[in-house]
This record gives sequence, C-alpha cells and structure tokens, in this order.
Amino acid sequence: MNMIKAVTSLWTSADAAEATGGSVSRAWRATGVSINTRTLKPGDLFVALVGPNADGHDYVADAFEKGAVAACVSHRPPVLDPDAALLIVDDTQKALEDLGRAARARTAARVIAVTGSVGKTGTKDALKTVLSAQGKTTASEGSLNNHWGLPLSLARTPMDAAFAVLEMGMNHPGELTPLSAMARPHVCLITTIAPAHTEFFASTDEIADAKAEIFKGAEPGAVAVLNADIAEFDRLFEAARGAGMASVVTFGESIDADFRVIAYSLGPLGSKITALTPVGRVNYTIASPGKHWVVNSLGVLAAVFSAGGDVVRAAESLAHVTPPSGRGERFQIALKKGSFTLIDDSYNASPTAMRASLAVLGAQPVEPDHRRIAVLGDMLELGEDTPRLHRELADAVLANKIDTVFLAGEAMANLWEALPKRIHGHHSVTAELLTDVVLKAVRPGDVVMVKGSAGSRMGLIANRLKRLDHHTKGKT
Repeated sequence: MNMIKAVTSLWTSADAAEATGGSVSRAWRATGVSINTRTLKPGDLFVALVGPNADGHDYVADAFEKGAVAACVSHRPPVLDPDAALLIVDDTQKALEDLGRAARARTAARVIAVTGSVGKTGTKDALKTVLSAQGKTTASEGSLNNHWGLPLSLARTPMDAAFAVLEMGMNHPGELTPLSAMARPHVCLITTIAPAHTEFFASTDEIADAKAEIFKGAEPGAVAVLNADIAEFDRLFEAARGAGMASVVTFGESIDADFRVIAYSLGPLGSKITALTPVGRVNYTIASPGKHWVVNSLGVLAAVFSAGGDVVRAAESLAHVTPPSGRGERFQIALKKGSFTLIDDSYNASPTAMRASLAVLGAQPVEPDHRRIAVLGDMLELGEDTPRLHRELADAVLANKIDTVFLAGEAMANLWEALPKRIHGHHSVTAELLTDVVLKAVRPGDVVMVKGSAGSRMGLIANRLKRLDHHTKGKT
C-alpha cells in the first residue's frame, strides 16, 4: 500500500486575504511562498514584486507553469488563464510584509535575529542545524536578509515552528529598524563589528550603531547576544540596555564572557573547542575551519541558551556544521593526473573576512612542490580606504605562507604592488579575464582558495574550477 504524506498548508486563500486586505479569485492552499520563479517550488504562492530591474508580474505565467498554486498581484497580468488563482492587492511589496507580520503573529516560535559585519549567514545556518535537533526550526534561506528577504522568511514560518532564525543585513543606517519591528525577535545576536560597507559609514562606531537597530523591535524580555572581544562591545551593550533588552549574554575569549573559550585546536577541516558556559564546561568540535568559527560557535551556543534551547545538545550538533555555499565550501577536484582542493569562499568579502579566509588557507597541509594558491577579487564598498585596506592584506598573505596569488580587479592592484614578485601569479582587471589563467595554472596537489566581494564576480572562477572535475563534483 502506498502511503502519501500529507502536506500541511502554510497559507489558505482566506488567511492570505485577511492578512493583506486583498481579494481572491478562487480558493487555494499554498505550502510555501516564493518571489523568484527560478527557485519556486510546486505548491508555492508566488508574490509578484516590482523591483528596480524587473516586474514580477511578467513572470506570473511562468510561475503557474512551474507549479504555483496562486499568485499575489496588483493587477491581472496579460496572457493569463482567466481561471488562474490570484490574490489581488494594491501593493505586492506591502502584501509580502503583511504576510510576514501575520505569520509572525500566529507562530509560537522563539525568534532569533542575527546580524553582524561578518559571519551572519554561517551563524544563521549553524543555528538552524543545531536547533533542528531540538524542535521544528525554520531559517532564512541563503542571504534573504533585506526588505524582501526578511518578510519572505517570516511568511514562510509555520505556526508550529519551535524556533525561527532570521538573518538581517544592511549597508545603510536605518535599514534594520523596520526589519526588527517586523520580526519582533526574542534573541538578537550580533556576530561582530568590522570594516564593511565603509563607503556609507565614517567609522566602525557608526556601523555598530546601525547594527544595534536590531534591538529596536525586540519583544519584551528579549536577550541581546554580543561578542565580548570587539572594541565596540561597550557601545553595543549600552545600546541594548537603552533599547530595553532584558539581559545581555556575551561570548568570546574575554575573561568576562558568559560563553568563553578556554582551549581550542585548529585543523584544516574544523576545530576542537573547550568552553566555559553557564551550564558548565563543554567540549565539542565544529566541522568548519578557522579561528573565526571558534568564536562564531560560541555565539551560536549563547543564542541557543538565550532562546531556551539545550546548550549541551547544541554543542554536540556543531560537529555537523559545515561552511555554507560559497563561504568556505571544500571540493576535491579530480584532474587527469591527480586532484586539487578548492575552497570556494567566493560569495562575499571584507577585510576581516578576507584575513580569516587566508588563515584557513594557510592552515591547509600541502606536500612539497605543491602550493597554497589565493585567487582574490576586489573588496567593494570600502570608500576612500579602499587602496589601503587592499594593500594591508599583504601581511596576511605572507603570514599564512601563500605560495601564489592570482588577483582580479582595480583595487587588488594595490595588493599586487605590495606583494613580493616571487608569489605573483597574475593580475587582471576582471574575474572574467583572470579565469583562463587560473584554470591553466592549477596543478594536482594544490589547495586553491577563491574569495572576493559578490560584485567582483569571483564565483565565475570558482564555478569554472569545479567544472574541471573529471569525476564527481561532490563536496569533500
């Protein structure tokens, strides 16, 4: 006998109409919500957002072809089945936000909001992994952390979720305030403050102030989780208290941290950690390499504690936490006469993240005559500090015993000039022009790390390197 698992509806047409004030053409039930036909799943409600470069109404017919059960629209698109199931509203962006608020109001989930200059997505994904072992957990997918992504993530939250982990991003002051008000978090985690988007901020204090907006919409009794090691800690602590946060839980290497690392051992594939916590000493491993992940893991445990989860179980689950896509994923790429290791960290970059990635590359073992190769693209949105911040990476490159560098972008010319010629591979003004050079240079036994800001398009190089694989393309 074939058993068909029942799929629980996320939104009925009546619930969605009530939440948005819209009208429906006929009844429907949706199991998900989508704003992108490329990732839409059968059973989704497709919300036709109008953006600066595209109008979702042009893709409604495609959404139905891919299995959408209904579409949220502000007008009936042309060339559409007259019987199509529609949720008709005045403004689809507002409707998405209304769905998010309604979903937040009806769920009993403990909501954890995550922001920070570096490590937001990895920390959010780690929280999802460890909390999923303790109860039904939802989390923002990928980097859906802005004025579209946050309400979409909320709208996808089921009523019976135990935990909801929401990433919040910004590059201008004022962006986190409405997101926090919509999410109404019980726990607000700030991973760290570092130079990023400095084109729009005069100092890291200003960045800290913008990140502290995450506290403004928090629920009564909410907890702030803060990195005790950073220079901006006191500023964030005062902002949390000023916003009415009930308590502050700290993490890091600081002697005063509530979740404090007392010993750790870094390895090429992860780290072993011993930490003191409010529930006692905890020994655990994390399958994500780098010193930055030692500190991030403490933030994860502190957030779990603050959300009422089991810290010991969460520590055990960290053994299953691997780097997210494009943020340190490892691939073993088979060539005709051997293989090389690719570390794909191409999703984004800042000076702090770049140094952390170079440290991970430096920790990778290589045999004699094999190389640690850094393939780096421009770090963007750094304003007038751009030349200096790129030049200053030279120390990290040399300290981590990088054998060869391949650089792409105008800003990376500053690093190229600061490095000794013995490690020069090649410099091109774009990732596209650098790609073939890197493909021809890589050899069996090499360890290759690719990193750059998203706008520098270093993902093109990482993806072409993956396509060199003569066997499977699986992760190591």
